Amino acid sequence: MKNIFRVVRKLSAALLLISFLFVLLAGVFYGVKGYNMYKKAIDEKPLAQRVEEIRSMEDFTCYSELSPFYIQAIISVEDKRFRSHKGIDLIAVGRAAWRDLKAGSFEEGGSTITQQLAKNMLFTKDKKLERKAAEVFAVSAIESEYTKEEIFELYVNAADFGGGYYGIYQAAKGYFGKEPSKLSDYESVLLAGVPNAPSAYSPDKNMELAAKRAEQVLDSMVRNKIITRKEAGKIEKQMP
Repeated sequence: MKNIFRVVRKLSAALLLISFLFVLLAGVFYGVKGYNMYKKAIDEKPLAQRVEEIRSMEDFTCYSELSPFYIQAIISVEDKRFRSHKGIDLIAVGRAAWRDLKAGSFEEGGSTITQQLAKNMLFTKDKKLERKAAEVFAVSAIESEYTKEEIFELYVNAADFGGGYYGIYQAAKGYFGKEPSKLSDYESVLLAGVPNAPSAYSPDKNMELAAKRAEQVLDSMVRNKIITRKEAGKIEKQMP
């Protein structure tokens, strides 16, 4: 019996070692592919040039021109540790990886606001592991060269809000006929939820789904202690 246990322990140790080596090799493989993807994108157009293209848009909206409530709503639902991490939220990545394993597919990426900005500026939206690896290199460059406020304003000015609107100014004007600073709390929450899936959550596409997404945004703000449940209820009543 002792011999059997000894063999089992040896087999378990061997399997763990093989698994570790496999993960290590996969990490190196996708790391190299990711770096090459990042390098290709930067060679085609440097990061600074891409940033200036966004800033030179006629309707570019500065961070100071955004509603504080809208800023809080975006950070709460998209990246609650945005101000504290360095572009990669390891807690969110671990949670997303666990969900992906349970789903048996690449469903979630634990993407931060900085990662989403990198994707919008440099890469395609395909859920490929090499793209996620490329984002790590892009995020490192972005976080080292720009402040959190600059990153946030670049993100909301480059994001797809559905309905053919790109950037918060176009979305605020297109959906509500207002400048971003004039949005009501409910309008801010509604728009905060759209970039996650513009084709589904844009108000002109499906107002019912957009409203449900807005509820999710409010729920996240309550969980993160930005507003109370009572305040969330009052905001929901602003819905047309």
